Amino acid sequence: MSEKLIVFTRYPEPGITKTRLIPVLGKAGAANLHRLMAQRTIARALSLQNSRQLSVEIHHTGDSQQQMQDWLGTDLIYQNQIDGDLGARMAAAFQNSFDSGVDKVAIIGTDCPDLKAEILAQAFDELSDRDLVLGPAKDGGYYLIGMRRAIPELFEGIKWGTSEVFASTRAIAQNLDLNIAYLPTLADIDLPEDLLGLNTNILQ
Repeated sequence: MSEKLIVFTRYPEPGITKTRLIPVLGKAGAANLHRLMAQRTIARALSLQNSRQLSVEIHHTGDSQQQMQDWLGTDLIYQNQIDGDLGARMAAAFQNSFDSGVDKVAIIGTDCPDLKAEILAQAFDELSDRDLVLGPAKDGGYYLIGMRRAIPELFEGIKWGTSEVFASTRAIAQNLDLNIAYLPTLADIDLPEDLLGLNTNILQ
């Protein structure tokens, strides 16, 4: 079965990227942390291609494809995210992927340095007999969402960027009587207090 992993990210532009970390890291420091986390996440995603039929796409926003290629290289597949809130952008990415004939699709961000290749593999394995897979984040959001058919209802009426995202999504899924799999809970790096638990290996 064909699988696609979509990575939502953006170019590490100082002053625009990771703005909530600027008070403690500065503009350049916040952008550099984003750059390192994104590169780490994408490398782990690409490592899965050695063992499974997986395509990896980079869906970016607020930048040009040329900037992304200058940063990450020309071998990757790049797509611009559509206009709209996060839910609309994810719903469109899922719909377009399933319309192209892909069997299993998952979306991740690049804010979760503890997201390992084994967890990504688990997500796709769960989709063999589950409708939905969610990776809960400690801040109340989720770091991964995967499915085997488009379910646009999961992205409607969600207060994005709040601690209610995971709970609201789970409630919608339960109301739709979906068979859900859950991945391990991991920490996102979004706020200054999140840096306290950051493994310094990410900076190397």
